[in-house]
Amino acid sequence: MREMSAAMAKRTALAAQGLASPHRVTERGASSRAVHKVIERNRLLQIDSVSVLVRAHYAPLFSRVGKYDRSVLDAAAWTDTARTPRRLVEYWAHEAALVPVEDWPLFRWRTELYAHGRWGGAYTVLERNPSLSQDILDVLRDAGPSSAGDIERVLDSPRPGRKGPWWDRSDVKVVVEQLFAAGVVSVATRSGFVRRYDLVERVVPEHVAAQVVSEPDAVRQLVAQSASALGIGTEPDLRDYYRLSQKQTKAAIVDLVEDGTLEPVAVRGWGATAYLHTGVKTPRAATGSALLCPFDPMIFFRPRVERIFDFHYRIEIYTPQHKRVHGYYVFPFLMDGDLVARVDLKGDRAASQLQVLGAFVEGDRDPGPIADRLVPHLREMAEWLELESVVVGERGDLVGALSRAL
Repeated sequence: MREMSAAMAKRTALAAQGLASPHRVTERGASSRAVHKVIERNRLLQIDSVSVLVRAHYAPLFSRVGKYDRSVLDAAAWTDTARTPRRLVEYWAHEAALVPVEDWPLFRWRTELYAHGRWGGAYTVLERNPSLSQDILDVLRDAGPSSAGDIERVLDSPRPGRKGPWWDRSDVKVVVEQLFAAGVVSVATRSGFVRRYDLVERVVPEHVAAQVVSEPDAVRQLVAQSASALGIGTEPDLRDYYRLSQKQTKAAIVDLVEDGTLEPVAVRGWGATAYLHTGVKTPRAATGSALLCPFDPMIFFRPRVERIFDFHYRIEIYTPQHKRVHGYYVFPFLMDGDLVARVDLKGDRAASQLQVLGAFVEGDRDPGPIADRLVPHLREMAEWLELESVVVGERGDLVGALSRAL
């Protein structure tokens, strides 16, 4: 088995994620082509409801291309016209995520799992009201894209043959989410951050929905895509990207090694066999810098972050405020191949400020050079989010240098 140094493995991972080199800064911002190139490379964008700065699915694109028009991503995910066909669809990939429409058949095995048993709380609801699932589908068939609230309002209306709703308001949300997991409905659009559901055949193109891919073939393709997006990873790394099982991933790795897609390598210090995607290059140096959202594919699997960067990272959103160490929504700062700082960010729209609530140097590094590299990213982020100023708070050993650099 070929050996690889930990530094080489780190550069390989950064290059695969598009983070090894500085992004080009232009007056107009990144092109739509550059945005779609990132989506093509990463294959998924995790969705999360936290809005203290910007929704999670927008942030990884900014980290790789700088400021860009967010409507490009909105159009790809939630517009479907003859001129602008849908390019992304929502489903459970790595948690809730946007994935390319053409990847939809790769998750059919997962939709079937939900359709044939993983009903959870929906099972209890449907025991109490067996017709609710069909009632929801009837509403969507007649009304088109609808939120759970929209569906509830329609079902509340008097209709022939009905004496009453016989369900609690939360029941509709539980069942429609189960129908989403089972691949019966999908998300056509969003209103704010509220899902508007529709029948899956009106969201996923017919020629895509008609494709039949066996579970082993689909999993093999998903693991290959994980490896391509990560560059190099252990079996748990490749498994986590699409939240596969160990059994699935191990079987797929055997096949991918056999056909030459993956090469087993021993990375010094990793303590487990790594798998290198043979189509990914290892650059001589990593010179890029970026602020990374907590849900960024580069860092969303925390054991991998510790292994590659020797960086212990935990999101503190659910930690009581008085127990937080670094802050509510902390972005690690990547610089020249290392995670060198942690920055707690908030967007205050009313004051038109990008607020640096706290900033902390990692280890015993000199804060001056870090601040000099970080300030342009903060200014570009403020401009991207249409905020007029960057304001630095008082928490952390990096704030002084940041204030001076600003």
